[in-house]
Amino acid sequence: MADKKADLAGPGIGNYEDLEKVLPNDYTPLLSPKDTQKAITAVKEYIEDGLCKELNLMRVEVPLIVDVESGVNDLLDRDGSRTPIQFHISNDYNKNPIDAQVVQAATKWKRAALKQFGMKVGQGLYTDMRAVRKDYFLDHDHSAYVDQWDWELVITEKERTLQYLTQVVEKIWKVLKGAETYAQKCFPQLKTDKYPDLPEKLTFLHAEDILDMFPDLPRKQRETQILQEYPAIFIYGVGWTLKDGYPHEMRAADYDDWVTETVSADGRPMHGLNGDILVWNPVTKRRHELTSMGIRVNADTLKKQLEITGQLDFLKMPYHKAIINNEIPLSIGGGIGQSRTYMAILKKAHLGECSVTVWPRILKDMCAERNIHVLE
Repeated sequence: MADKKADLAGPGIGNYEDLEKVLPNDYTPLLSPKDTQKAITAVKEYIEDGLCKELNLMRVEVPLIVDVESGVNDLLDRDGSRTPIQFHISNDYNKNPIDAQVVQAATKWKRAALKQFGMKVGQGLYTDMRAVRKDYFLDHDHSAYVDQWDWELVITEKERTLQYLTQVVEKIWKVLKGAETYAQKCFPQLKTDKYPDLPEKLTFLHAEDILDMFPDLPRKQRETQILQEYPAIFIYGVGWTLKDGYPHEMRAADYDDWVTETVSADGRPMHGLNGDILVWNPVTKRRHELTSMGIRVNADTLKKQLEITGQLDFLKMPYHKAIINNEIPLSIGGGIGQSRTYMAILKKAHLGECSVTVWPRILKDMCAERNIHVLE
């Protein structure tokens, strides 16, 4: 059980001895660094156009820094293990100062932005989001620099269902799978017997289902096992405490709705209107998360989740007050990892082949020994 608890929050592997066993020793990139950049541009345009078409989204500008007092920064989990970078702006000789934070994600900002941009039901937005998450362990698919397509869509109360969530997830998967097909059309060398393509369809499973299959395994190991059978899955209900006494993974209490009671397709009681898309990475031979998303909390579920997590003091913040007072729209939204998606589509072994950021010398040396070209 100690392993299960340790596995709840904080992504990544945890130490470089284990990472050294993960990085492939027989790796040959299918694209040169130059062609990789061309492919990233092509895939990025395809996905952004596809998301706009499938979900009726428009692109908007997104903040890199936010006012601490707004409460719109994303805390990522509920145990306080990942905190944002904060700094003081002395502005006007400290007569009109601002305490600011670098965003960790635009999850909450996007929902408020729906009102700011006058979005109606069925309309939404996406952002080319950049963030910093300083508390990540820097491994092959986690970096301190985060790039995401953060998106948000206005919905009605009647659409706050698993059925609607499933429909949206299937549209997103259509775009991601289509991007892979398009990339292989532009760069035929990406089609190879060594690394199988993404499957045509996702398999939908509840976190409770996966726990039933592997009751003694921690979360990441459960995901690894299920991906052997189903190489692309969507896991419902991430954040609610499961029958073993632990949530599948920690989730913050003030964006995704993980408390709402639902019923599975075969009639079993479940909880949660959110989830994650994970795929099997045939290059690293590991689980690979592409996106986390969900129907967002309403006034009732926000209060319930903050009570469960002991964070009712958040209700004093402007963002949380806006939800309680129904001043911002009901919505569904998520964040799709850009470099993570490029890794999967372009058959890459390391995030640093797609994203320029900082890496420790020990990791860069490991990669150089294995023919992995990490950008600097």
